[in-house]
Amino acid sequence: MASLAEIRAKLKEQEARAGGNGQSSGGGDNAIYPFWNIKEGESATMRFLPDGDTENTFFWKERLMIKLPFAGVKGETDSRPVQVQVPCMEMYNDGTACPILSEVRGWFKDPALEDMGRKYWKKRSYIFQGFVTENPLQEEKPANPIRRFIIGPQIFQIIKAALMDPDMEELPTDFTAGVDFRLNKTSKGGYADYGTSTWARRDRPLNDAEMLAVQTHGLYNFNDFLPKKPDEVALKVIKEMFEASVDGEAYDAERWSNYFRPAGVAARTGDPTKAASAGATAVSQSAPAVAPTPAAAPADDIPFKSTEAAAEAAAPAATGGASDILAMIRSRQQQ
Repeated sequence: MASLAEIRAKLKEQEARAGGNGQSSGGGDNAIYPFWNIKEGESATMRFLPDGDTENTFFWKERLMIKLPFAGVKGETDSRPVQVQVPCMEMYNDGTACPILSEVRGWFKDPALEDMGRKYWKKRSYIFQGFVTENPLQEEKPANPIRRFIIGPQIFQIIKAALMDPDMEELPTDFTAGVDFRLNKTSKGGYADYGTSTWARRDRPLNDAEMLAVQTHGLYNFNDFLPKKPDEVALKVIKEMFEASVDGEAYDAERWSNYFRPAGVAARTGDPTKAASAGATAVSQSAPAVAPTPAAAPADDIPFKSTEAAAEAAAPAATGGASDILAMIRSRQQQ
C-alpha cells in the first residue's frame, strides 16, 4: 500500500505533466453501489479501501471511455437510437494514440465544431471500492459487503483536494487511522450535484465485521474491471464505427457486434471480416456500469480553442444542420 506522501508526489507529477491543470462487468450482482439513485437531500457514508493491486499507487483507477451514438440498428425498422461505449487508448498510458481523439482535437479549433467535439470527447470516471456504512437506499445486501464505486470528476476532485491538504496526516484508507467519506446529493442547474460532500473530521478504525469482510473476500483488483486493451484490429473497428456515427449511419451489427455492441444487442453470426480481420474482442462487454453524468465534460479536460481564435473565426454553420457540420469536418480533413 502506498503512503500518503507517495500519493501526493504522484498527483503532483500528474499535474505537472498536464501543465498544472487538475484534470468486470457488473455480472448481474449488486457489487457496484448506485449512489446516483439517492434522493436529493440524502447522504451516504462510505469508507474507501485500497486497490488489491499493491503496485497501484492510488486507491482508485482511472477509466476513460468514449460514447458513439447511432441513429438505430441497421435492418431493424423499429430501432431506437443506440449508444456504444469504446475505450479511449489514452487510458492505457502506453503511448498508443486514440484514433477518435486524434481526429476530434482539431475540431475545437473551429467554434462551429466545438459542440460536435464535446459529443465525442472522452468521459472520465474512477473506480473505487469500500464499505457503505450509512445507506439511504433500500436494497438487498450483497454477500460481499465490499462495494465498488464508479466516481465522476466532481466527487473525485473533492477526494483529491483533501489528499493534497497538509491537515490530512494519514491515508483515508488506513485500516486503523482512516476516515469515512460522506457523499451528499443536492442539485444545481437541473443536474445532480455532490459538491457539498466531505470527509469525516475524526478517524475511525475498521470494525470487526469490516475487517472480517476484508480477510474473507479480499480486495478487488481494479485492473479486472477496466476494458481489455483493444488490439490493432479492434482499433480499426473503433475508427470505422466513429466515422459511421459522425455520418449519422445506423449501427451495423453484422460488421461490428463481434467487437463492440450496444447494451441489449447480441453478437451476430455474420462474417466478422466485413469490418476487419477476425480476432478482436468485444471490449465494450467487459466495461463496468457507469453513473449517469452531464453531457458536458469538465473544462480542464477539453482542448478549448484560444480566445484569439474564437474572435477571428466566423461561425456561419453554428446553427446549421448535421449536413453542414459534416461538410465542415470533411473540409477540415482535406486541408
